[in-house]
Amino acid sequence: MMQAIRLHSRSADDTGCGETGVYGSARGWVGFLLALVIAAPAQGQAKSGPDLAADNSLTWNGITLYGVVDIGLQYETHGAPFSDYHPAGSANIVQKNSRQSVTGLTPNNMGQSRIGLSALEPLAGDWALVGRVETFFNPQSGNISDASKSMALNNGKTPATSGTNLNSSVAGQLFQSSYLGFSSRTYGTLTFGRQLTLVADGISKYDPNYGSQAFSLIGMSGPYAGAGDTEDKRLDSSVKYNLLLASVFHVGALYKFNGSNGAANTAFQAQLGAEFAGASVDAYYSKVNSAISSAPLTAAMVQGEPVAGFTTCVPSCSVGNNSLAGTISDNTAYALMGLYKLDVFKFFLGYEYLKFENPSQPLPAGFIDIGGYVLTYVNNNAYVKAKILNVYWGGLRYTPMPHLDLTVAYYGFHQNSFATGANAGCSSRVAGACSGNFDDLSFDADYAFTKRFDAYVGVMYSGVHNGLANGYDFYTTNLNPTIGMRFKF
Repeated sequence: MMQAIRLHSRSADDTGCGETGVYGSARGWVGFLLALVIAAPAQGQAKSGPDLAADNSLTWNGITLYGVVDIGLQYETHGAPFSDYHPAGSANIVQKNSRQSVTGLTPNNMGQSRIGLSALEPLAGDWALVGRVETFFNPQSGNISDASKSMALNNGKTPATSGTNLNSSVAGQLFQSSYLGFSSRTYGTLTFGRQLTLVADGISKYDPNYGSQAFSLIGMSGPYAGAGDTEDKRLDSSVKYNLLLASVFHVGALYKFNGSNGAANTAFQAQLGAEFAGASVDAYYSKVNSAISSAPLTAAMVQGEPVAGFTTCVPSCSVGNNSLAGTISDNTAYALMGLYKLDVFKFFLGYEYLKFENPSQPLPAGFIDIGGYVLTYVNNNAYVKAKILNVYWGGLRYTPMPHLDLTVAYYGFHQNSFATGANAGCSSRVAGACSGNFDDLSFDADYAFTKRFDAYVGVMYSGVHNGLANGYDFYTTNLNPTIGMRFKF
């Protein structure tokens, strides 16, 4: 059962200013936390979440220090050089630059490495003050996780020369989660700040792999948890409400305010569900206005040249180390997710409908995105015809003996043809707007040696077809055998 008083779950991730400001500040903060470890008595309980089992923690005066370190060894049959900054290190699923076999250490395969503080301060009656701040990092490089930097470092490169670079809500911010609020067993939890969305919480709960980046399409690729765009997996300037009613019904709502850099325009989400006798189901609705999907600049953009479909702030602005390109859209999502636990078996099933349309409020070139990255080139007209994704998944989690979980899962989605003109209605590789399919299958095993330490091994297959394979000039499939370990405190 869900806890009546709880902090929001910590899911695995999918992922400015330059490194000096963000990373330097983070090092000072991490140093403070390490000092707190030495000073604080080891007592109390850690909060539990889908990727973090309940465990002993360090609690002092209502403040709990917690952390995770997750690192592994991975081989990709068709990948690109690994990134020191992207939260996953590797792409895990096939990309346009998947051109060679790659072997190396990868971070955050099962769950995002992090260090954080959570607060639980009793007030009056069953009311309590709750809060959280946490920082994400990549243990293989020692860097603060920053997907936007992985893209900016590949500005001007082609698929034949670029390394792993993917968008994410993790853009080098000092705190990935940063919120404060109130919680009551009777009236629910209300929090304010930067926090995971309701849909992202649902993905973490109803994904057979609990949002694993190495073994889950919907964990590695953030648009599904972001209800359209991965940057919206977490939202700045948001108010979030959760209620567990009569230990059966789930009710949730989220609203994001506009008018701040890195947050764009408003967003709204709602959740309604129930759980009973080992079964749980939730329905979600999401509307995000002026959502941003950022990407590296092309060679022409780096030179400040005009690019079809994009507006630019050049020459009034300059292309810098924190410049990116952005595609803007209004996104609508509906989702239905469920699970059923039967003895040593746990079954998962999910569906999500995503619709992308041109924004009702276009964003200007030069807009400052999350992490302080600047959208030097912006496309507000990518969806003359709406793009629609139908996303689906299912899986089984089997516990044949204590401490061992075996998981098999299938993920996929279908894209409609949103091409216009001569390619209208197309279903081939002639254009990326043609209809197409993505298939993903994974198997993994996870064994907990102690309450704090577990090890895992698994593999994920991914493949693109038809319109989704446009631009995949090297390979259209990938396998990523991975072995690793995780320590939690």
